[in-house]
Amino acid sequence: MACDALVSKKVGALVLLAAAGVSLSPIPADARPAAPTGRQAAAPARKLPGGLSALAWMVADADTGKVLAGRNQHRRLAPASTLKTLFAVTVLPKFSSGKVRQVSAGDLAGLGSGSSVVGVRQGQRYTVADLWRGVFLRSGNDAVHVLAAMNGGWSATAQEMQRTARRLGARDTTVKSPDGYDTPGQESSAFDLTVFARAGLANADFARYCSTTRAGFPAAGGGTLQIENTNRMLVGSHGLPRYPGIIGVKNGYTSKAGNTLIAAARRNGHTLIVTVLNPQSGEANGVYKEASALLDWGFNTVTRAEPVSRSESDDDE
Repeated sequence: MACDALVSKKVGALVLLAAAGVSLSPIPADARPAAPTGRQAAAPARKLPGGLSALAWMVADADTGKVLAGRNQHRRLAPASTLKTLFAVTVLPKFSSGKVRQVSAGDLAGLGSGSSVVGVRQGQRYTVADLWRGVFLRSGNDAVHVLAAMNGGWSATAQEMQRTARRLGARDTTVKSPDGYDTPGQESSAFDLTVFARAGLANADFARYCSTTRAGFPAAGGGTLQIENTNRMLVGSHGLPRYPGIIGVKNGYTSKAGNTLIAAARRNGHTLIVTVLNPQSGEANGVYKEASALLDWGFNTVTRAEPVSRSESDDDE
C-alpha cells in the first residue's frame, strides 16, 4: 500500500517501528503494578496526576505489555468510536488497499441517526484505502458500514469482532454495533481497548491510518475533499497543541459513552498507550488533557521503574 502523501516523515518512522514488531505478549487480564520488593521498596511511588475525573483509565507500556497504572480498568462502559479499533484489527487485513467498492443502498442500510459520517455516497466508487481513511480520520460510520458489508454483513462482522476480542484476551467487550454506535448491551473497558490498540499498532497499515492528520477523500460528483482527523491531540486543534511524540489511535463520543480516547505516543525509546473513558469534569478538551497528563506521567515513570501506589492503581469495581 502506498503511504498517504500527507503523512510526515516522523510518522513514517513510527509506522516502521510498528511494522518492525510491537511485542504482542499478552497483557495479563488481572494486571496490576507489582508491589515493590527489596531495594525498590524504599523508592517512593511516583504520584499520579491530579484532577483525573474519568470513570476508567489505564496506562500501559506497548512494548512490554506492562500496566503502569489504572483505575477501574475492567469497568464495562460504552466505548463509542474507540471500538473502531477492534473493527480495524478484525477487518483491515482482509482487503487490499486498492480494491474498489461501488456503494449500494444496502451497504449504507441501518446507519444510526446522528452518526458521524465522512460522506460516503450511494453509487460512488471508493478504494478500500479511501474507506479506512474515512474510518480513522472522520470516524465515519458510513465507511464502517461499507467495509462491514464487504466483510459479510453487519451481524457477521460483529460476531467476528467478538471472536477477535476473545482471541486477544479481552473479556470485558460485548459487540453489538461494529461502528461503536450506542446500542443496548454494547460495552468494553479501558483494559480491552488498550489491548485492541496495541494489536492494531503491530499492523503497519493500522499505524499509518491512525497517525494520519489530513488526507484527500473522494467528493460527491468528482474531485477530492480534504478531511482532517478529529483527534485533537494528534492534529493540534481546538486550543490544544499536538502532543509530543503522538502516534494517534482513536477518539470517540456518544451521549451514553461521553468522551472516550485511546492515545499512543513514543518518546525516548518507549511507546505508551493511554485509554481514558468518560471524564466527569466537564472541562473543555477534558479527555485529551487527562490523557496528556497520564502520558506525561507514564514517560516519567517508565524510565525510572518506580511502582505506583496500589491504592491508586487498584480496580475499584
